[in-house]
Amino acid sequence: MALPFPDGPSPDGRLRLTVFGTGYLGTAHAACMADAGFHVLGVDADPARVKELSAGEPGIYEAGLAVLLRRGLASGRLAFTTSYRRAAAFGDVHFICVGTPQRADGSAAAELSQVEACLDTLAPLLDKPCLIVGKSTVPVGTAARLARRGLPGGAELAWNPEFLREGHAVADTLRPDRIVAGVASARAEAVLRRVYWRQLIDGVPFVVTDLATAELVKLAANSFLAAKISFVNAMAEICEIVGADSAMLAQALGYDPRIGGSALRPGLGFGGGCLPKDTRAFAGQAAELGAAQPAALLRSVDAINTGRRDRMVQLAAELAGGSLAGTRVGVLGLAFKPGTDDIRDSPAMAVATAVSDLGALVTAFDPAAMDRARAQQPRFRYARSVLEAACDADVLLVLTEWPQFAAADPCQLAAVVARRNVADGRHALDPARWQAAGWRYRALGQGRPLHPQRPASQRSMQASSSSVSTGLVT
Repeated sequence: MALPFPDGPSPDGRLRLTVFGTGYLGTAHAACMADAGFHVLGVDADPARVKELSAGEPGIYEAGLAVLLRRGLASGRLAFTTSYRRAAAFGDVHFICVGTPQRADGSAAAELSQVEACLDTLAPLLDKPCLIVGKSTVPVGTAARLARRGLPGGAELAWNPEFLREGHAVADTLRPDRIVAGVASARAEAVLRRVYWRQLIDGVPFVVTDLATAELVKLAANSFLAAKISFVNAMAEICEIVGADSAMLAQALGYDPRIGGSALRPGLGFGGGCLPKDTRAFAGQAAELGAAQPAALLRSVDAINTGRRDRMVQLAAELAGGSLAGTRVGVLGLAFKPGTDDIRDSPAMAVATAVSDLGALVTAFDPAAMDRARAQQPRFRYARSVLEAACDADVLLVLTEWPQFAAADPCQLAAVVARRNVADGRHALDPARWQAAGWRYRALGQGRPLHPQRPASQRSMQASSSSVSTGLVT
């Protein structure tokens, strides 16, 4: 049974934290900070969301999060509310963790209305010294602009970007690889050091910057990661043309310490709620600032990434004999990555939808994302297992690298499919094992040359003039 939540002074004299926005970031931050010993009040405008969280249900699939949420509630250190007034009276440090999605008007810019509304609602209610800390990903200059809107005396604004990986949010919050503190005063720095004292004792680097640099660190980190993924996929496109093996290429490159193997894996590319929209927003802001070449680089990164989805659809059609119309396609994976149920900008969902648009009957399975996928795409058939998804399939597509798919028995699956064709969009399978079971195996950036009859000089010309810059294979 939960203990009474302290609306008065903190019983142990520690800072009291509020977290505005209880989506992926906010829920993880609130639960982890409560587990670190702070009293934390989560705030959300949606009463249904507050009720769900107060019952110990995180509403998202994330390893370890439900345990921390329920432990925080049971300890009395964690509670949730819709009341900004209660939060203003309670908190010493207010974390803004609301969403900054891509704008709905078709532009690449980030939609900041939730951040602005949060601050505008909170500020008039503040009547004591406090620190407001932005964690949402925003364009450079946002914090300075928000600060100019005016804060009550004793209130100050800082920016502390998050670097969470979905599927690893708990570990990344409790044991991050770095903490970036964008501050305008020594007092703000000191407060953030008190918030993250356990991480600092553990030796986590604490990088103190100005507000603009803190904002830019997040954008640059996401864009560099996106560029690294798109680079290896651009190389994978060339590998397909010349008959090279992109997985071995990535492995060889990864041994170079200046490059590193992390995220250097060919396949369907990145998705989710952060990298795609943040890369596009950063490209848009770079163009607005007159930085034409950085903007062009970031747009190419995005184009190469989305182009791998097109290539995966082409690969499925090739295995089906040239047309997907009337074929049965088994889809393994709908989440944008393993370890999460997030289907926002999911390459797997995009490929499955495109295949269906071309006339295929899609039967899909994902260990975590089935409910979200059903709500977004009701025309798919949804299976209860890998085996059921493969039943009577003409082509099997592996679109998310869940361990269950790598562990699947190709001989068992061969007994239920109509034709033994598999396209591995994530290099998740062992090609030799599947080929030994009689499967025709293809993977992005691997296998046979697309134009083996052409002389090497012509293949080289096509590689240099192909649509590597757009990510499309013609």
